[in-house]
Amino acid sequence: MHSTLQLVLIILAAGVFASVLFRRAGLPSMLGYLIVGVLVGPGSLGWVPDRADTRYIAEFGVVFLMFSIGLEFSLQRLKAMRSAVFGLGLLQVVLTLGAVAGIAFASGLHWQAAIAVGSVLAMSSTAIVSKMLVAQSELHSLHGRQVMGLLLFQDLAVVPLLILIPALGAPAADLLPTLGLALLKAALLLVFLLVFGQRIMGWWVHLIARYKSTELFMLNVLLMTLGLAYLTAEVGLSLALGAFVAGMLISETDYRYQVEADIKPFRDVLLGLFFLTVGMLLQLREVVENLPWVGLALAGLVGGKALLIAVLARVLGEEPGVALRTGLYTAQAGEFGFVLLTLAEEYHELPGQVMQVVLAAMVLSMLLAPLIIHRTRAIVHWLLRADRATREREAHSVAQQTAGIRDHVVICGFGRTGQSVAGFLKKAGIPFVALEMDPRLVKAAAQAGESVVFGDASRREVLHAAGIGRARALVVAYADEASALKILHVVRDLHPGLPVVVRTLDDKPLEKLRQAGAAEVVPEVLEGSLMLASQTLMLLEVPLEEVFGHVQEARASRYFLLKGSGRRGRRDGEPEGRASEERLHSVVLHHRSAAVGRTLRELKLDRYPVEVMAVRRRHRSVEIDATLRLEPGDTVIVRGDPDHIQQAERDLSGPG
Repeated sequence: MHSTLQLVLIILAAGVFASVLFRRAGLPSMLGYLIVGVLVGPGSLGWVPDRADTRYIAEFGVVFLMFSIGLEFSLQRLKAMRSAVFGLGLLQVVLTLGAVAGIAFASGLHWQAAIAVGSVLAMSSTAIVSKMLVAQSELHSLHGRQVMGLLLFQDLAVVPLLILIPALGAPAADLLPTLGLALLKAALLLVFLLVFGQRIMGWWVHLIARYKSTELFMLNVLLMTLGLAYLTAEVGLSLALGAFVAGMLISETDYRYQVEADIKPFRDVLLGLFFLTVGMLLQLREVVENLPWVGLALAGLVGGKALLIAVLARVLGEEPGVALRTGLYTAQAGEFGFVLLTLAEEYHELPGQVMQVVLAAMVLSMLLAPLIIHRTRAIVHWLLRADRATREREAHSVAQQTAGIRDHVVICGFGRTGQSVAGFLKKAGIPFVALEMDPRLVKAAAQAGESVVFGDASRREVLHAAGIGRARALVVAYADEASALKILHVVRDLHPGLPVVVRTLDDKPLEKLRQAGAAEVVPEVLEGSLMLASQTLMLLEVPLEEVFGHVQEARASRYFLLKGSGRRGRRDGEPEGRASEERLHSVVLHHRSAAVGRTLRELKLDRYPVEVMAVRRRHRSVEIDATLRLEPGDTVIVRGDPDHIQQAERDLSGPG
């Protein structure tokens, strides 16, 4: 006999173990909970019995998940992505549900069970797919936008399916009246809550927030979430539907982000418990006995779903490569599928054998999902040679729009940081070309007359088309280490002397990016701390010049291109304003360059005057001193006015 404390300890230990193991492997913790649930459940080791009270507590995980989805529900977001949401998303859910239900019905299932299976397998994993899109910097790509629109519609489709599946458990003669009554109840409840509940909710949350008590605010969030879930359950609907409505109501207030932060710990812990109990439903003996059916269901789910979504995306006008990527990214089962599956099991709509086959196929598809997504580029390249033509057209379009631009700066990413960099370049009279993957930003920039083109900055052909061979510098304006490393690799091959400035969130990837060839790495954490410190010092009435001196000293010690800039003024005899015309320039040395084999002292570049700021050798910075002897392949970064730089360049790279 298991005591309640024993069950809690086993579940907590299993959850911690699963979370640590799968996080170290770079996989979602959800998959770990599923696997551990299979191992400790009654179908395997039997450490945790399948008790009603455990599963009831786990159901609160679904409640908080639906509450979080409701918080993210936004009419503006739906409007911005309406073509992907109500075009591809709607067709995918309806056709997948219909196709799976048709196959299941033809295989001998009664039609209610067939519809339940179709509903379950129509869902894809928002958690896995969104995480992989962010990790691979593809969230704003063409296929990324299609994928997110499709997932958003699936999240919305769960709401009517939560009403449909319990109604399917009614006797056939009472099905239509039961379904009609459920829909009527849901409609009346939603209308009442959305018309009157919004005002009441806004007033009540504001009243609670006035007390400035974190404990009271959190208790209030729990009360609203569970209270509305209880209300919908009492009128014969699901707990999850009420939680979704609660999230929608709070999303319209000014406190949605605070509520989201407060609810996250409860949601994650209880969701882990929910997925663990789902894993406990799997009976390994039955899975082994039905292994051929599991394999067939897995192949049909992944292959059939990917093909259907790819065909739909292609019919709706997407390029072949984009369509196929969209299908491969969303070919797995999803977390909401488990919610619907447990609901169908609760209402005894699925035979035990079918339940085990479907559940096993879903778990396996989600385990395969990260591998498939990671290899999508190679799969598309192998399956679809036409994707090459798409990429060539994109590169050709970039080349057409950037033809004739020389001595410019290539800006990778035109978000807020990229736009800020572009603003400074315009003030300095320096031309630029920005590469951006968000069509909305490209369109807005084009209307404003900015030189912004649609293109993936991490691709060789796009960077080549943007004219990096003619450019003076390149700026990676978004904080993504993997993409920055790709860009640095391409620059190293195509134009090794091009200075590259990379933005990062912190100092962690600093050495890796410098070794890859970055001329400078700018961490947001450092710049934020400098501004915070300078504002604090000024509030403490420290003289302004002293504050600027401290900030300049800190920056000069961190950025090697700024070393000495705070001490140097106008040289004797130098015309007024000449110092402001200075620029950085990189010179690549070849075997026959005059500077090869000579030291910096022997070159006497300071006579022009030109200052050597850095020397990069085999993509690493080397220590600068007068005895440094230059070698073939070195990149020498110098600073001075254009005329003097031209003279120094002749001494460095001219024939020896």
